[in-house]
Amino acid sequence: MVQGKIAVVGAGVIGLSVAWRAMNSGWRTVVVDPQPCSGASWVAGGMLAPVTEAWPGEEPLLELGEASLRAWPEFAAELGDVGLRTQGTVVAAFDAADAAQLTILADHLASIGRDVGRLTGPEIRRLEPAMSTSVRSGLSVPGDLAVDNRKLLEVLRSKAEFIHQPARAVGNGVVELDNSTVDCDVVVIAAGAWSRHLHPALNSLIRPVKGEILRLKPGWGAVPLGRTIRALVESRPVYLVPRENGEVVLGATQYEAGYDTQVMVCGVRDLLADAERVVPGISEYVLVESAAGIRASSQDNLPVIDWLEPGILVASGHHRNGLLLAPITADAVLALLNGNPVPEAAAAARLESR
Repeated sequence: MVQGKIAVVGAGVIGLSVAWRAMNSGWRTVVVDPQPCSGASWVAGGMLAPVTEAWPGEEPLLELGEASLRAWPEFAAELGDVGLRTQGTVVAAFDAADAAQLTILADHLASIGRDVGRLTGPEIRRLEPAMSTSVRSGLSVPGDLAVDNRKLLEVLRSKAEFIHQPARAVGNGVVELDNSTVDCDVVVIAAGAWSRHLHPALNSLIRPVKGEILRLKPGWGAVPLGRTIRALVESRPVYLVPRENGEVVLGATQYEAGYDTQVMVCGVRDLLADAERVVPGISEYVLVESAAGIRASSQDNLPVIDWLEPGILVASGHHRNGLLLAPITADAVLALLNGNPVPEAAAAARLESR
């Protein structure tokens, strides 16, 4: 049954997931983006890790992330091969101050009923032999997942119809392009950090945050990683996410730098130096790519998923969690389109909850 027509502005993981779910539900969909799959979703590690992202005061974000994590296996199975990994995450602390930070996280998770395994240095090295002997302690989070973001985007891209033009503005059922318009029943703004320029209500809700990643492939003699490794090195976060082919995505820096996507020497230096302190064998890998992306952040780190006015929906502000939150965001947008209640955990992302 055809429900109507929607235009999704933005072809990152959120926009493409929304378009795919809406199309499968009977909505005619078109995605408006001059360069699909080229933004922050393409420059991502692929961690699906709400527990290791948790922090006191952000319980609604944890609940939202956990609800989406539970949906991920079915979401991936419906799409096909997206490189979903189920080996879990280990979190490492390099020095005493880092270990104290992990203790705060573990105690907080225990206080709200989430269980994580606490590891000594030798225990964490038994799980991941590549880990440095300098790592003091850590946590094991076996329920975390990871996805190959680029495989995922290519699969989603193959299911969408595109208009390869930039959106200049949106109105009630209208997307203004360079020299034409797209008429539809509903516009869904899912343009990441650029969403703030498409509706005045978003200007104060969404801001750009720059992040850099490196992609590495194993050289001769390199020890492969089995799990995602997250670490604190003198309070600086670093992560290493393995791929099925042995490659590793290393990230991520974070800057308040507007829309600048230049890769800074200092960012590359710090990522490699911190990664090598945690996994010394990373020096045997080959650097094949450095890239920067612009995340869409919000004041409370929760995304914004709601009606802005009749005919205009928004799904943006996912910060570091766009890949993780893609299933529940798509389900929430579809519920709003169809006049149904959003998933309970997604209620915190609505404007009335702020």
